[in-house]
Amino acid sequence: MNTPQEIDHALEERLSRRLLDTLIRAGLVFALVWLCFHFFAPFLTMMLWALILAVTLYPLQQKLAKRVGGRQGRAATLIVVLGLGLIVTPTVMLSSSFGDSVHELINGVNDNTLSLPAPPASIAALPIVGKKVHATWSQAHNDLPAFVRSMQPKVSELSSKALSIVASLGGGLLKFLFSFIIAGIMMAYAEAGAPAMQTIFERVAGIARGAEFTQLTTSTVRAVASGVIGIACIQALLIGISLIIANVPFAGALALVTLMLGVAQVPAAIVTLPVIGWMWTSGDYATTPAIAYSVLILIAGSVDNVLKPLMLGRGVDAPMPVILLGALGGMATDGILGMFVGAAALAVGYQIFMRWVDDNPERARQPTASHSVSMTL
Repeated sequence: MNTPQEIDHALEERLSRRLLDTLIRAGLVFALVWLCFHFFAPFLTMMLWALILAVTLYPLQQKLAKRVGGRQGRAATLIVVLGLGLIVTPTVMLSSSFGDSVHELINGVNDNTLSLPAPPASIAALPIVGKKVHATWSQAHNDLPAFVRSMQPKVSELSSKALSIVASLGGGLLKFLFSFIIAGIMMAYAEAGAPAMQTIFERVAGIARGAEFTQLTTSTVRAVASGVIGIACIQALLIGISLIIANVPFAGALALVTLMLGVAQVPAAIVTLPVIGWMWTSGDYATTPAIAYSVLILIAGSVDNVLKPLMLGRGVDAPMPVILLGALGGMATDGILGMFVGAAALAVGYQIFMRWVDDNPERARQPTASHSVSMTL
C-alpha cells in the first residue's frame, strides 16, 4: 500500500506532465496561428476590402442573376467587368492627375519657377493668426526661392511624403483591382459561404446570437459601404472628372480632399465653391466656358443630395465620429484602401460592442428583483 507521500508525489508528477503537455500544445497552436497571420498579413487589407465589396454588392448580384437565368458566376462576372470599367478608369485618370500635380509642384519648387499671388489685405485682419499668415504669405510672394530655402527641412520632408503618397496610389489601385476580382469570386460562391460565415458567428457568439450578429454585421457593412463610403467615392470621382474637364490644376488632389470630406460628412461645397471662384477671377476662362464648367462642378458637388435618399434610406446606426475615426485611422495605416476598410470595420465593431453592452443580464433581472421586494413589503 502506497504511503500518502508516495501518492502526493505521483499526483504531482502526473499534474506536471499534464501541465507541460498543455503548455507545449498551447505553444504549438500559438506558433501555428502566428505563422498563418505572418503569411496572410500582406493580403489582409485586400481580403477585407474584397469581403466588404462582396457583402455590399451581393443584393445587386442576386437581382442580376435572376435576369440571366440564375447563373451566379455570370452575374458576378458582369458586375466585376462593369465595376472595373466604371470605377477604375476614372480612378486611374484622377491618380495620374494627382501624381502629375505633385511632380509639377515639386519641380516648380526645385527649379524656382513657382510663383504665388499676393495675399489679400483681408488676411491680415483675421484674429490671432492673421498678421503672421499675411507676413509669411508676403515673404513667399516677394522672394519664393529664399522662402523655400528657409523652409528647406520641412519642404524636403513634405516632398518625400507627397512622393510616397503618389507611389502608394499605384499599389492601392492594384490592390483594389484584385479585391474587386476576389469579391466577384466570393459573390459567385456566396450560397455556400453565407452558412459558413453564420457558423463562425455561432461558434464565437453562441447559436442563439450567431444569426443575429451575422445580420447585424451584414447590414452595417452595407449601410456604411454604400451610404457613406460609396456616396463619398462617387461624388469625389465626379468632381475630379469635372475638374479635369475644366482644366483646373491639382484636380486629383482636390478630388482626394473631397473624398475625405465626404467620408467625414462635410459638404463638398468647401472645395467646389473656391474652385468656381478661382475660375471666375483667374482670367483664364471666357464667360461661356466659365458658366458651363461652374454648372458642371456644382452638379457634381450636389450629387450626394440625390444619392443619400437612394443609398442611405435605412441609415447608419454607427455615429459619424466612429466612421470618421475608422476612415482616418485606416488611411494612416494602409493608405487610401485602408480608409474604406477602417470605416466599415470600426462601424461593425462599434455595433457589436454596443449590442453586447445593451444585453446586460443583470439589467434584465432588475425589474423582477424590484417587483419581489415590493411584494415582500
